[in-house]
Amino acid sequence: MSAGPAVRPAGDAAMLVAFGTAIDDAVFARVLALDAALSADPPPGVVETVPAYASLLVHYDPLRTRPDELQRALLDAAAQARPQPLTGREHRVPVCHAPEFAPDLPAVAEQAGLTERQVIAAHGAADYRVYMYGFAPGYAYLGGVPRALRLPRKPEPVRGVPAGAVMIAGAQALVTTLTMPSGWWVIGRSPARLLDLAAQRPSPFDPGDRVRFVAVDRAEFDRLAAA
Repeated sequence: MSAGPAVRPAGDAAMLVAFGTAIDDAVFARVLALDAALSADPPPGVVETVPAYASLLVHYDPLRTRPDELQRALLDAAAQARPQPLTGREHRVPVCHAPEFAPDLPAVAEQAGLTERQVIAAHGAADYRVYMYGFAPGYAYLGGVPRALRLPRKPEPVRGVPAGAVMIAGAQALVTTLTMPSGWWVIGRSPARLLDLAAQRPSPFDPGDRVRFVAVDRAEFDRLAAA
């Protein structure tokens, strides 16, 4: 039987419900189960829930509930929630590995002891899971990077990483939505538009969804980007 979660304050208007410390589907299923339970029947004062890899952040109105009352309610809800298999929708995201889009591909290949073609093949064969959003709008953090490609972050971040950059670091992968600095390894670029702030649904992924990267050549990248 799984151990109960740890519930602790996160500031003066939020509680963090932590189920573990690792990127693990079984742990994440418990996070989503509690998230669904609170969405269906929120305790008094709950304003918003934010799932992450192994925890759920619960924002609440301190004028409508007390921390000790909410803590008990969250523990009760977690005990009753029933994790379900992680199915989710599958998204196919095109990625071009042309040299101008993949400045770190040679370094990744060298550190992994692979050829660049083998890195591309391994990256494209993996099945990625959407675990959380964070850091910047539309930044969907994915787990599932093949072990052969799990490199630590760069010693120093690089400025000006463009939107659409397909990056890896450790067991995580990410497609950037804004031009920002990053210490992750850039091995391609996607023409997919993964953030539209004017849309009713700004980002296409939900936590629990799956992502597959599909390699395309430069001509197909240009065609998709134009469309």
